[in-house]
Amino acid sequence: MSLDRSPIGATERLLFGVGYEDTFIVEPFAGRRALDEYELTQHYDNWAADLGLAVEAGADYARWGIPWYCVNPERGVWDFAWIDEVADRFRELGLRPVIDLMHYGTPLWLEGSFAHRDYPKHMADYSAKVAERYGDVFRAFTPLNEPLLNTIYCGEFGIWPPHLTGDRGFATLLERLGRGIVECQAAIDEVSGGQAEFVHVEASYRFSGETELFADEVAFLRERQFVVEDLVTGRIGPDHPLAAWLLENGFGEDALAWHRDHVALPDVMGVNYYPQVSTEEFVSGIRVPAGTLDDPRPRVDEGVPGLVDVLTRFWERYQVPVMLSETSVAGDAVAQTRWLDDSVAAVHRLRAEGVPVLGYTWWAVLDWYTWNYREQKGPLHDYVTRQGLWSLEPDADGVLRRVRTSTVDRYRAHAAAAVEIAPGR
Repeated sequence: MSLDRSPIGATERLLFGVGYEDTFIVEPFAGRRALDEYELTQHYDNWAADLGLAVEAGADYARWGIPWYCVNPERGVWDFAWIDEVADRFRELGLRPVIDLMHYGTPLWLEGSFAHRDYPKHMADYSAKVAERYGDVFRAFTPLNEPLLNTIYCGEFGIWPPHLTGDRGFATLLERLGRGIVECQAAIDEVSGGQAEFVHVEASYRFSGETELFADEVAFLRERQFVVEDLVTGRIGPDHPLAAWLLENGFGEDALAWHRDHVALPDVMGVNYYPQVSTEEFVSGIRVPAGTLDDPRPRVDEGVPGLVDVLTRFWERYQVPVMLSETSVAGDAVAQTRWLDDSVAAVHRLRAEGVPVLGYTWWAVLDWYTWNYREQKGPLHDYVTRQGLWSLEPDADGVLRRVRTSTVDRYRAHAAAAVEIAPGR
């Protein structure tokens, strides 16, 4: 099967994709456990078959991440042997990869993780090596998945390395991560001769409930949800609503000026939306202390209207084609299929109305394990989240069997229908 090397951004029909949960938070800290989703889901042992599941589901593309800490175990030491095999498998399957270069977590030797002064340089070096080595198969890249969530967890709540906290911690991490995105993208552009494609991917944040009682906080959060993409696309000038706040919290004027002169523009703007968690509800009197994995606010499921809202807002703000880069619900096959049908229909309606939604991505191919596993002490399978097209079921020896759900057939039908209704057919 031949690999489609045309840019995702050049597509006319709706593409269907799947993802592989690829969080890698492995740094030791206060007795917390390593969170390597490839290890927990046994993807390292089953990767070839797991990639084949994407084809079985009828997907056009797969979001798949490289564990940087594995390929770069020591400063200046590189081991791409496994990635060579993975690239060959993508070629063999004819499956188009969208490569997550950073989906949380840095190499263990990088002291201070994202806060290290040379993080952007190391990120650029790593990204250039990947793009140069696999330029015939890895053409679409995500420099950093969900950078706002990364900034919050690592820089505001202090849950993940480098464990900074508060507004100043947020600003510190934002500067490092933003510069890392820009330098990563510039390095890939150089080695690829401008032939690479960049799919920026951001988490979506919505706010509902008694918002009028928290008007200032809600207004701030609604603006902050775009702060990383605004930064890397050179949009934060003196008149930006968050410029003064960033300067007050240690983000230097020289750094803001650098970002206005050095930009990383997306070819496609990916938006992650989960109906069960993407909308935070403001309720008077309810607060959970920040800095824990407990939700700071309750969540409300606003379903399809929430999905339409976030895709439309990202399109209107950045004026580049958008992709639903992650979505699914936790639950049984009935709940999953209902959301699949409803969300795919919503995406088709948006396209008919002129919103250029290029891709629909079910996250993930497999069930995965919640991030609470790192913080807590229970048995692994206590933390499984049922959002995969294939369920993970441990046998008596602890081997995780991939059990096909009925959602696969429905997903495949939607993917096939998109081909049939493509322009020109």
